[in-house]
Order: sequence, then C-alpha cells, then structure tokens
Amino acid sequence: MAMWDRVKDQARALQQSQGARSGGGQHGSPGPGQAGGHSRGSSSGGSKAQLMGLLKSQLASAKTELKSGAYRDASMAMCALVAAADGYVEPAERQRVEELIVSNEVLQNFPPDQLRKRFNEHVDQLVANFELGKARALQDIAKASKKPVEARAVIQTGMVIAGADGTFEATEQYAIREACAALGVSPAEFGI
Repeated sequence: MAMWDRVKDQARALQQSQGARSGGGQHGSPGPGQAGGHSRGSSSGGSKAQLMGLLKSQLASAKTELKSGAYRDASMAMCALVAAADGYVEPAERQRVEELIVSNEVLQNFPPDQLRKRFNEHVDQLVANFELGKARALQDIAKASKKPVEARAVIQTGMVIAGADGTFEATEQYAIREACAALGVSPAEFGI
C-alpha cells in the first residue's frame, strides 16, 4: 500500500507541475525537487483506479508533444519490458497489454499496427532471451532521453501498464527503475 501512496502523491505532484507548465510556466518538465511527492493533500482518499486515471490524464495533457518515433519506440519497449518483467508473458497478458496500448489516448497518435508490431517484437525478444531482449528494449527506451517530456511520458506509460491489473509488482518496479536509468530520469521522481 505504501508504494501506491507514493505513486499517488507523485502523480499529484506531476499533475501540479504540468498544470503550472501549461499555465505559462517556462520549464518543460519538473525538476527533481519539484516532483518529490510532497503534496499530501488527500492521500487517504483515492484508489488505484483513480491513480491510473490520473496518470492517464497527465499523459493525455502532453499528447500533442508525444508524436515522435522515439516516443513511440520507447513506449512500446517500455510496455514489453513491464509485461515481461517476471520473465515470461502469457498469451492472455500479451493480448491484454496490446488492448491497453491501442486504447491508450496518447498512443492513438500512432497507427495501431505499428504499435502492435513494435510491442510484439520486443516481447518475442524478451521471451526468447530475456537479458538480450532487455538490452534491446532499454536501447529503444533510451531514444526518448533527448526530450524530458517524452522521457517522463515513457515512464508514466510503463506505470499505467504495470498498474492496469491493480498491482505494481516488485519486478515491474525494477523494470521501471532500469528504464529511468536508461532515460537519465530519477526513479525517485516517480516514487520508486
């Protein structure tokens, strides 16, 4: 439960900083001190579903900035890495993640066939040889490191996928921390 509280606080802090940005702020992304989870406002309320909704709305608010091939490739690699974080991907899980991908508002910037193809290529590589597949996925994830908005959106996308089933497993958290390292983003910024 403490992990979800930290993620929920982080999501609120990110939403506040994105609101400041869209309200005419000069900074394109929150700094490490800005999104540290210090907004405790109503941490007793709110469910995991509300948290996922908040993360999705944060991504949607940046939709116009998330149209590059680097973001597309990085986010599909992130989705695959989270799906395979425990070392395997069951067919039902693969299908569920595909459905989440093609129904995601931000990812609708891209043709569904492109998204499915990239996601499945990464999943196939991860299933065939996890370490090699992980290295390739992290290379694609790192493509988004040049733009802070994209880098943070890749992490948020991974968190949405990880939390879609109502749990945020330790293996998924570890995968997201590795993606943070590849992107040059502090995992503490996301409460992990």
